[in-house]
Amino acid sequence: MSLTSTANQLVTLAAEGGEHGGNHESLSPLLTGGGAFVVLVLLLWITTRFNRDR
Repeated sequence: MSLTSTANQLVTLAAEGGEHGGNHESLSPLLTGGGAFVVLVLLLWITTRFNRDR
């Protein structure tokens, strides 16, 4: 299998899979972003609690 035929198969596969837009119906962008923000703030809070000497 050559590099050219492999690249051609990947492009064809990506083009076929792009029909749905990549979004899942059960995922809410607002909920996902809000959850990520809460987790990052929680990790920041934990880090600052363990690093009291500065």
